[in-house]
Amino acid sequence: MSRVLTKPGPVTVAVLTLLVAMASIQTGASLAKQVFPVLGAAGATALRVFFAALILAAVFRPWRQRLTRKDLRAVAIYGAALGGMNLTFYLALERIPLGIAVAIEFTGPLALAIFSTRRALDFVWALLAVAGILLILPLSETSRSLDWMGVFWALVAATCWALYILFGQRAGGTVHGGTAASLGMCVAALLVMPFGVAHAGMKLLDVSLLPIILCVAVLSSALPYSLEMYALKALPTRTFGILMSLEPALAAVSGLLLLDERLSLVQWAAIGCIILASVGSSATSRKPVEAVAAS
Repeated sequence: MSRVLTKPGPVTVAVLTLLVAMASIQTGASLAKQVFPVLGAAGATALRVFFAALILAAVFRPWRQRLTRKDLRAVAIYGAALGGMNLTFYLALERIPLGIAVAIEFTGPLALAIFSTRRALDFVWALLAVAGILLILPLSETSRSLDWMGVFWALVAATCWALYILFGQRAGGTVHGGTAASLGMCVAALLVMPFGVAHAGMKLLDVSLLPIILCVAVLSSALPYSLEMYALKALPTRTFGILMSLEPALAAVSGLLLLDERLSLVQWAAIGCIILASVGSSATSRKPVEAVAAS
């Protein structure tokens, strides 16, 4: 008796697409970390954002849409938040493991989601997130090896991610999503490039680094953006938020497999607390905030 193979439904395809997008982002971050010894975090960020801007501009051709002064101001603020988020995340990644950096950064959109609802249940998720951060901080013997500056930059990146979501929603409300993203990335490149040039100088012109930088730009920006746009259209917002909550775990696994970054049980527990807080917030929020890809 032959079996009939059924075609996966749109929701299943969207879930798999989102998982691929998250895995792509963390793979790109792992590759970027491998060029830090040559370019530093600022140099790697500059090249990644520069090429991502070129790719998005070629795909969406933002010059075809006429924008008002108000639109340009919204896109400029959104791009500044995007550039700050990318730069500070890589500065954190230069000093602390990928899984820890992503877990801390994830508290930005999580705090935004919690504070936007202000219900009693949200204090439970807030306490879980705080517990996760306290377990991560280099206060105990198991986490003392963590660099305080790395933790600081990850917290700054978390703040930038929250601002990126807020201003991204405003920019996307008046400007086509693809146009806003490509112009925002151009603004981010203009903001970050001076830091990259100041740190790496002529090393930015090393053509031998071009293949890995292009891979980072595609894996960390262009590809996941396209995949997430598809998933957002096919999935309920709450489901999208819950699935995005898995990103810190995927980052930790990527760091282990690609960078040999081994975390302690306490650090895994910290990541688990932040993931549970994010899942709980997304599952119970009446009007959840979408956690758009950051890094």
